[in-house]
Amino acid sequence: MTEAIHPFYAQHRDAMEAAMRHRLDLAEAMLRERAQLTDIEKIRQEVMDEFGIVLTQTPYVGGAASRMSDFFMRLIGFMAISRVLQRHGVPLPDIGEIERETYKAQLLTTPEAERLAAGDQFMSPENQILLREQAAKSITESHQVEFPEDFVYDFVEPGPHDGFEFGINYKACGFCKFAGRHGDKEILPNICGLDFDAYAARGIHLERTQTLAGGASHCNFRFSRLHLG
Repeated sequence: MTEAIHPFYAQHRDAMEAAMRHRLDLAEAMLRERAQLTDIEKIRQEVMDEFGIVLTQTPYVGGAASRMSDFFMRLIGFMAISRVLQRHGVPLPDIGEIERETYKAQLLTTPEAERLAAGDQFMSPENQILLREQAAKSITESHQVEFPEDFVYDFVEPGPHDGFEFGINYKACGFCKFAGRHGDKEILPNICGLDFDAYAARGIHLERTQTLAGGASHCNFRFSRLHLG
C-alpha cells in the first residue's frame, strides 16, 4: 500500500516541487564538476522521485498554525537530494557543499529588499512574542502527544552582557527525529549547515556552537542583526 502525503503538504506540493526543480537547475554545474556526475537528467528524475517518497514521510506538526511547518517545507527536500547523491557515491562533505551553495543561490534570487524585510519581521518584537508563545506550547505534554515528531524549544532572553538580541534552544529537532526514523543520520549535519545561509540572506547573524545532530543536549541558536555595508 502506497503511503499518502498529508493533506497539508499535498496542498503545497506544486510549490515545493517547483522549488526542488529550481534547486536542481542551480546545482547542475556543481553536479557535473564537483560530483563528477554526467547523466544529470537521470539524477534530476531520481531526486524528484525520492522527493515524492520524502513527502510521504514528512510529519505533520500543526500546519499553518506551527512555524515549524515552514521549516519542513523549505528544507526537507534536501533529504531527497542527499539520499540520491549518497547512492551515487558522492562524499558527504561534497554533498553538503553542493547543497549549501545551491540553497544560498536560490535564496539570493529573491530581491534583497524582500529578504531584508523578512529578516526585520523575524527580529521584530511582534515575532518575538509569537516565538515565546510557540516555544511555551512546544514543551507542553499535550502538544508533544499530539505532534510527537515536532520540534521542542525554549525562547532565550539575552543577559546584560550578551551580544545577541534573542535566542532559541532546540531541545528536540524534527529533522533529527526524521533522520533517526528513516536512516538519514549521516546526512543530517548537511541540513543543519543550511541554517547559516538562510538567516544571513535575510540580514540576520546566526551564532550556533552546538547541535543535537552533533550530540549536544540542545541546539543553541543566537540571533542578531547583520551590519550590512
